Amino acid sequence: SLSGPHAVLDITTKLERALEKVAPLLREIFVDFAPFLSRTLLGSHGQELLIEGLVCMKSSTSVVELVMLLCSQEWQNSIQKNAGLAFIELINEGRLLCHAMKDHIVRVANEAEFILNRQRAEDVHKHAEFESNCAQYMADRKEEETMCDHLISASKHRDHVTANQLKQKILNILTNKHGAWGSVAQSQLHDFWRLDYWEDDLRRRRRFIRNPFGSTHLDITCKSMEDYGPQEDEALRGRKAFRGQAVVSQNPETELMLEGDDDAVSLLQEKEVDNLAGPVVLSTPAQLIAPVTVARGTLSITTTEIYFEVDEDDPAFRRIDAKVLVYSEGLHGKWMFSEIRAVFTRRFLLQNTALEIFMANRTSVMFNFPDQPTVKKVVHSLPCVGVGTSYGLPQARRISLATPRQLFKSSNMTQRWQRREISNFEYLMFLNTIAGQILFASFWTICNHVSIESFGWTYWLPPIGALNPKRAVFYADRYESWDEETPPCHYTTHYSTAASTLHWLVRIEPFTTFFLNANGNKFDHPNRTFSGIARSWRHCQRDTADVKELIPEFYYLPEMFVNSNGYCLGDRDDGVPVCDVELPAWAKKPEDFVRINRMALESEFVSCQLHQWIDLIFGYKQRGPEAARDLNVFHYLSYEGSVNLDSLASDPPLYEVGRRGDVAMTTCFLPQSPLMYKDQMQQDVIMVLKFPSNSPVTHVAANTLPHLTLPAVVTITCSRLFAVNRWHNTVGLRGAPGYSLEQAHHLPIEMDSLIANNSGTNKRQITDLVDQSIQINTQCFVVTADNRYILVCGFWDKSFRVYSSDTGKLTQIVFGHWDVVTCLARSESYIGGDCYIVSGSRDATLLLWYWSGRHHIIGDNPNNSDYPAPRAVLTGHDYEVVCVSVCAELGIVISGAKEGPCLVHTITGDLLRALEGSDSCVLPRLISVSSEGHCIIYYDRGQFCNFSINGKLLAQMEINDSTRAILLSSDGQNLVTGGDNGVVEIWQACDFKQLYVYPGCDAGIRAMDLSHDQRTLITGMASGSIVAFNLDFNRWHFEHQNRY
Repeated sequence: SLSGPHAVLDITTKLERALEKVAPLLREIFVDFAPFLSRTLLGSHGQELLIEGLVCMKSSTSVVELVMLLCSQEWQNSIQKNAGLAFIELINEGRLLCHAMKDHIVRVANEAEFILNRQRAEDVHKHAEFESNCAQYMADRKEEETMCDHLISASKHRDHVTANQLKQKILNILTNKHGAWGSVAQSQLHDFWRLDYWEDDLRRRRRFIRNPFGSTHLDITCKSMEDYGPQEDEALRGRKAFRGQAVVSQNPETELMLEGDDDAVSLLQEKEVDNLAGPVVLSTPAQLIAPVTVARGTLSITTTEIYFEVDEDDPAFRRIDAKVLVYSEGLHGKWMFSEIRAVFTRRFLLQNTALEIFMANRTSVMFNFPDQPTVKKVVHSLPCVGVGTSYGLPQARRISLATPRQLFKSSNMTQRWQRREISNFEYLMFLNTIAGQILFASFWTICNHVSIESFGWTYWLPPIGALNPKRAVFYADRYESWDEETPPCHYTTHYSTAASTLHWLVRIEPFTTFFLNANGNKFDHPNRTFSGIARSWRHCQRDTADVKELIPEFYYLPEMFVNSNGYCLGDRDDGVPVCDVELPAWAKKPEDFVRINRMALESEFVSCQLHQWIDLIFGYKQRGPEAARDLNVFHYLSYEGSVNLDSLASDPPLYEVGRRGDVAMTTCFLPQSPLMYKDQMQQDVIMVLKFPSNSPVTHVAANTLPHLTLPAVVTITCSRLFAVNRWHNTVGLRGAPGYSLEQAHHLPIEMDSLIANNSGTNKRQITDLVDQSIQINTQCFVVTADNRYILVCGFWDKSFRVYSSDTGKLTQIVFGHWDVVTCLARSESYIGGDCYIVSGSRDATLLLWYWSGRHHIIGDNPNNSDYPAPRAVLTGHDYEVVCVSVCAELGIVISGAKEGPCLVHTITGDLLRALEGSDSCVLPRLISVSSEGHCIIYYDRGQFCNFSINGKLLAQMEINDSTRAILLSSDGQNLVTGGDNGVVEIWQACDFKQLYVYPGCDAGIRAMDLSHDQRTLITGMASGSIVAFNLDFNRWHFEHQNRY
C-alpha cells in the first residue's frame, strides 16, 4: 500500500472525481431531508449526529465528509433500523403517486387527444371551408367573366347588326332613285319588299320596306299530291303518341301566375324583389320566340337594359335555315327600359312560362323561360308598365302577371265596345292580345261572292266547321261515335295554326320564307294554294279537314292578295296559273275587297251577332256541354290542362294542333247597344265668328277634348295675330257626356276675350318678322295638343320658334336647317302630350324633332333646350319642301317638294318610296295622312291623288277650285276640302265620290280643322272670320242611307 501525503492526496482526488456529479445531489437530499435524518441518524446513546454535520455539509465542497458519513456505523445502524419501514412507506406512497400520476397522465393525454382531434377537425373544416370559398369565389369570378364575355360578345354582335343596318340605310339613301347616286331612269326591277315589324295601335302591320334578302324563289318547286301522305301520317302518329298522357277530366286552364281570387286583379299583392349587387340584376336561360323559330340563349337584365344573346353553339340553332334567321330580330338584342311600353305574360306550348314585351318602336319581343318563378323574377326586374295604357288598367307589375281572364274582367274594353266607343275590329284585337295568341283568329263575314247586290252574311250561331248543314251532321256523328282512347272531338284540326296563317300570307315576305322553311322548301300544290276567295270559302264549307278562320290581315292588308314578288306558284288542274288571289266580282282591286270586308265587319248586322261568335272562340262555349251542343269541341291537345306536359320526354307537336284562346270561359258576352239613329235635321252652318282684324285666318287648330285644361279653337291670321277661342261642348248626341238641354242654345265657340275686348292684343301678337319671301299659309304654324304653345316657321335666321299662347312670349328658338324653314307639321300626341314635329326647309331636307309635353320644349333635356338635336334627318328632295304630314302611329313622314315629288320616310330616317301619280300630278301643295293608312295629296291646278302608305295609286280626280285646306276623317274614309271658291265639299276618299257640298261662303277658305268628336268643322276664311259647320259622317254611311 502507498503511504505518505501523496497516497492520501491520490485517494481524495479519486473520490472527488468519482463523486463530483453525485455529491451535489446527495448534499441537497441531506439538506432537504434534514429534519427526518436528524431524527433517524442517532448515536448508540440516542444522541443526534447530523445537527452540526448538516451545517458543515452545506458549506463544504469536499466529498470526504460525505463519504465518512455514509461509511459510519451510525449510518449503517440507522439504515438497518429505519430504512425498511420508510422504504415500504415510500414504496406505497410511490405506488399511490404512480397510480394517481398515471390516471392524471391518461386523463391529460385523453384531453390532449380530444383537443388535438377537435383542432384537427376544425382544421379540416376550415380547410374545406377555405377550399369551398375558393371554389365559390372562382365560380363567381368565372360566372362574372363568362357574363362579361357574354355581354362583350353580345355587344359585338349587336354592333355588327347595327353596322349592317346603317350600311344598308346609307346605301339606300345614296343609291335610291332620289338619292345622291340615283337617277330617274334607274331600274326598279330588282326592288323587293317585305312587311315591316312596325305595329300600329291595333297591332296591325301594314308598312312595307325594302328587302335586301328578297328573291323570286325561281328555284323553288311546288309539291305534288304524293308529298302530303307521309307527312299527314307522321302528324297523326305524333298525336296518337299522346293518348297515354291525356288527362281524363278536362279542367279549365291552370292559372298559376297569380294567387287568390283569379277574377279580382285589385286583390293581388305586388311583390318586389331586391336588386342584386352589380350591374346584372338577373341572368337566366331563355328562349327567343320568333316566327317558326325558337332560339335558346341567355337573357340578362341590368338596372336599365335587357340583353339577349343566342347560343350559337346550340345544335338546334345550327339547324335553323339561314334564310329564316335574317328575318329573326333580337338574336343579339338590346332593349332599353325607357323603350318598354307593356309586358304581357304568355303561354308557350300550353304553359304559362313566356313573356311578350312591347316596345316604343312599335315592335314586340317574346321570351320563354324555364318555369313560372323565373317569369315572376323577370317581371319584377322590368319597369312597372303593366300592359300599357290602352285598356284602362293601372301600370303595375301585378297587371303584367295577370291571366287573360283577369285582364278581361278588369279592363274597360268590353264596356267601351258595348257603348260603341271602339270598333268591332279593335275589340277583337283586344281579345286576341290578352288571350296571348301569336296567331290571331278572326272570322268569315261574307259568304256570297257573286255580286255586291247579293251581298250576304254568314250564320253566326255555329262555328266555321258547322256552317254547312251536311258537314255539321258529319262532325256530330264523329263526336257521338268516337271510339278512340282520347277525349272525343268534332274537329281534329284547329281553326288557327302557324300553318294556316302562312297559308294565307304566302305571297308576302317574310312569310314566304317561313312557309318554304316549314314545308320542305317547296310551295304548296297549286290546288291547295290560297288562290281565290271563293275557292277558299268552298273548301271551308265542304272539306272536313279545313276549318280555318280568317286572319286580321283580311281586314287591312290588301297586299296579301297580290303576287308582287313574282313567285311561280304553279298551275291548277284546270290549267289556270296561280298568281294573284282571285277576288269576288264586286271587288275590282284588293283595296276594295279589304274595305268592303271591313265595312261588313263593322256593319250593324255583324255588331248585333258578333258576341255569339266571341262566345265560341273566347267565351263559355269553348268547353263542356255548351261546346258539344254547338259543335265546337276541338282536338283535346288544343286545350290547356288536357295533358301533363312535364311527364313527356320530348316536346309535343303542339304547333300543328293549335290552341284555344281562353279569356272568359264562364262569361256570356253581351251584344252592343244599337247605333244607327235618325238625328234631327240641323242646319249646315252653326255659327260665324268675325274677328276685329280683317286679316285672313290662315291656321285653325281645334283641340277640343273635354279633359284639356282649356278646350279651345286656336286661330292664327296672316298677320300672325292669334286667338285662343274657348270651346263649349254643345254639339253632341243626346245622352252623350257633356250634352245638356240648357247648353243646346249656346254657341260652341266663344271668342278670345283679349281679342273681343281689344284689351290685350299685345299678348296675342307674334311680332318677330318672318322672311319677306315667305308666303304665310296654314303649314307655317303648329299648335300643341294642349293649346298652350304655338310653333311658327319662316324666319330669316333659318329657325322656327315656340311661343306661349297665354302670354305671346317667345320660349324657344330651334336651329337645324341651312335655309329658311318653310313648313311645319305635328303628329298625333301620346299620353302626356309628347309628339313629333317635322320641319321642312328650302335646303331640301326635313328634320324630325321630339316635343316634350312634360317640359314644353323641343327636345328631351330642358337643360339643353337651346341646342336640341333632331331625331332624324330626312333627305331625298331636290327642291324646297312646301308641305309635310307625319303620322306617329304608322311611323311615316310624307313630304312634298315645290317641284315634286312626294317622298315617304320612316321616322327613323329611312327613305321608303316616292308617291308618283300621273304626269299632271307633279307639284304637290297639301298632304293629309290618316292613321288608317290613307294618304291624300293635292297638287297644283286642282289635282287630287289617293295613295296607300305603300305607294299604290288608288284614285285620282281633278276639281275646278284652288284648294287651300284638306283633311281626312279619323277613319280615313271621308275627305273634306275647301278653297278659294269658299265651298266645303265632302268626298269619299277611296274613289273621290262627292258626298255633299255645303252652301258657299262669301270668302275663300284658308284653313280648317275638325272637333274631337268629328261633329263640327271649323274653317278659317280669307275675310278674317271662322265658320262652324255641322258635320255627321254617318249621314253618308251606306247603312244609314239605306235605313233612313
